[in-house]
Amino acid sequence: MPRLDGKITPPTSALLLLAACIGVPTAAAERAPLISGQYPQQSVETGGYRYQLFVPEAADGTETWPLMIFLHGSGERGDDIDKVKVHGPPKHAELEPGFPFILISPLLPADQDWEIGKLEAILDHALATLPIDSDRVYLTGLSRGAHATWRWGAHSPERFAALAPVAGTGDPQTACQLVDTPVWALHGDRDDVVPPEGSFAMARAIRNCGGRISRLTIYPDLGHNAWDPAYEDPALYLWLLSQRRARKKE
Repeated sequence: MPRLDGKITPPTSALLLLAACIGVPTAAAERAPLISGQYPQQSVETGGYRYQLFVPEAADGTETWPLMIFLHGSGERGDDIDKVKVHGPPKHAELEPGFPFILISPLLPADQDWEIGKLEAILDHALATLPIDSDRVYLTGLSRGAHATWRWGAHSPERFAALAPVAGTGDPQTACQLVDTPVWALHGDRDDVVPPEGSFAMARAIRNCGGRISRLTIYPDLGHNAWDPAYEDPALYLWLLSQRRARKKE
């Protein structure tokens, strides 16, 4: 179980680290030396998003690692890159140096919405410069970031091994793009900001398209903040780490 302060306990951390390393390919291509910890990064293109980059303390560049991309909600928009670490995976990575993912958490400027093109530029840069297993790229986000998780995941399902939208909604008309992508959606049943029907609608639409590998968790008696229980549960990270990108048959 997680600690009350949100820090993953050592036994769980070790379990997650083991899951992250299972099936790691041999050696990564030579790149610049890695610096462990979480640090702000400049945008990779003009007009792009700045982001926080977390590298696990065990990463030395000789092996590839799973990548998690986290998209924050409306409340963290602005110019303060440290606000990205208020909730979710970057919060836990800040507390736990052994967090078993390379983690990228972009910052959305005030009064803007997530743009897929700018996000894909960050992902392309990360794949080219960091020791990432391209078959283990995971996308998650909360609220506005969960909307974008649904949207980006449906736009480019071939890029992701799994999605985990928290307290968000997508467009059911795009659901058929996700039949082969594992999705774990999480939502509070009393959410009056983004009603849980948005997650139900996506789950139903994926199933109606023939998808059978996605799942939905509804937290009872919980409002919009489904991200605290979602991201404090080691089961979510273990589930993500167990997923690998499906290879299309030739």
